Amino acid sequence: MFADNYTGTIRPMLLHQLLRDGAERTPDKTAFHWVDRDRSLTYAQAVEQTDKAAGALAALGVGRGDRVGIFAHNGLDYLLGMFGAWRLGAMCALVNVQYADTLDYYVNDCTPRVLIYTHDHLATLERHRANLPSIEHYLCMDGPQAGAISWPDAVAAAPAPPPDTTTDDDRAHLSYTSGTSGKPKGACLAHEPTMRATRCIAERLRVTAADVSLGPTALSSSYQLVANLLPALHRGATVCVMSRWDAAKGWDAAERLGATMLAANPTVLRDLLAESRSRGRAPSALRLSLSGGGPVPPELKLAWRDELGLPLCESYGQSELGGFVGLWAADQPVTEERVLSCGQPLPDKEVRILSDSGAEVAPGELGEICLRGGFMAGYWNRPDKTAEALRDGWLHTGDVGFIDHEGFVFMRGRLSERLTVSGEHIYPRDVEEILMRHPDVSEAALIGLPDPVLGHRPVAYVTARPGADGITGSIDMADVLAHLARSWSRQVESLTIDVIGAMPMTPTGKISKAELLDQAQDSTR
Repeated sequence: MFADNYTGTIRPMLLHQLLRDGAERTPDKTAFHWVDRDRSLTYAQAVEQTDKAAGALAALGVGRGDRVGIFAHNGLDYLLGMFGAWRLGAMCALVNVQYADTLDYYVNDCTPRVLIYTHDHLATLERHRANLPSIEHYLCMDGPQAGAISWPDAVAAAPAPPPDTTTDDDRAHLSYTSGTSGKPKGACLAHEPTMRATRCIAERLRVTAADVSLGPTALSSSYQLVANLLPALHRGATVCVMSRWDAAKGWDAAERLGATMLAANPTVLRDLLAESRSRGRAPSALRLSLSGGGPVPPELKLAWRDELGLPLCESYGQSELGGFVGLWAADQPVTEERVLSCGQPLPDKEVRILSDSGAEVAPGELGEICLRGGFMAGYWNRPDKTAEALRDGWLHTGDVGFIDHEGFVFMRGRLSERLTVSGEHIYPRDVEEILMRHPDVSEAALIGLPDPVLGHRPVAYVTARPGADGITGSIDMADVLAHLARSWSRQVESLTIDVIGAMPMTPTGKISKAELLDQAQDSTR
């Protein structure tokens, strides 16, 4: 909690208070801009519309502790739904639109009273409606539809919201894990630790009120919350969102809006690099990019540094954090020695590397990455999984990595993806990064097939790198194997490499190794 400079009272640290703080300082400054519709809200307008959204939800029976489901493309109405829920002490429960086929799983897990959606998913709702008993009201962002209330009309006619009784500890944000180690789980983030974490992120990135932050990836991911949305609002900067990513349109938007920061994933950053190459420069105001959602290939980070003259600040986090384990500083040069690092821990968290027995390991040694000092309140309705992840005051990430002698964090992969080949542990990222340094290879993913003799039989999948003309090239497999043998200390005889046209991807932009494993097992049956 902190002192209210205007009333002298003590008020809690709340996510939606950031808009009111901005309106008190710079009411006419743009808070939000929606790229696709070229629509904006100033800080003063954002506060007004947040109160209206809260009033509309309250009129439909939403109160403190309830869930407000959002199943939509990025846009201003999405943001207002989030902030309106927070204003009531409710929790926004976010479902990626790419999960349309399994929408009923997510809705029946978090049981929202209302669901805000976009009109192009009416057919999706019709398929699932009979199996969604918790939903009392459907709200269509684009006007009235069969079986739904018009969200714009409800907001326009909303009564004043009730008094704000939200507290620091109230759960505010529920987003789902990617489900790499079982069914997706809803990670619940509370107001105060998320505020504290994102204030530290703003400091690490040197965010000021002059910044314009562009986030083209899905708001349903907690990454957008902690990378694009909250750090900028802490400083009274401008936040921009895009509904659908397109490299040419994204470059044009960044140039037109004077975007200084781009919060994206490696796929988007690779696209923007290629677009900048074709135009001969990066967007003129851009001062950094921020990457999350998966490891950054080292050549991508170096290309941003060497070709564009801009830092690519890699982050490493999880839905469970409401922040980051590590984040590269905006003013810290990327060196070849630490190109694989995601930076140092932020001051709101203590990060340690623990062995399988729970003992702390020495600098440079591999172990599980664990932290304390601010993380999720727990998984929604998953007390067993919460207890498994939060043990002895530590969040156990399930990721393997190490911290060097100067405190830089290196994440090497998931414990669940670790391969055991002839009694030795292999982490996929070690192989993948070597393969991606070959000039013919664009992407690489390593999986392990069960083997009665080896334990795991490693199989790598690679895609070919496009040429300067944009046409996908070919791969000299003998040369790739020789390249791997020169750079990897292990024996490569047990490893096979297959070329595929495209990697299967999860909705959050990660390579779906589960799908690769299924395909590989199907082909051996």
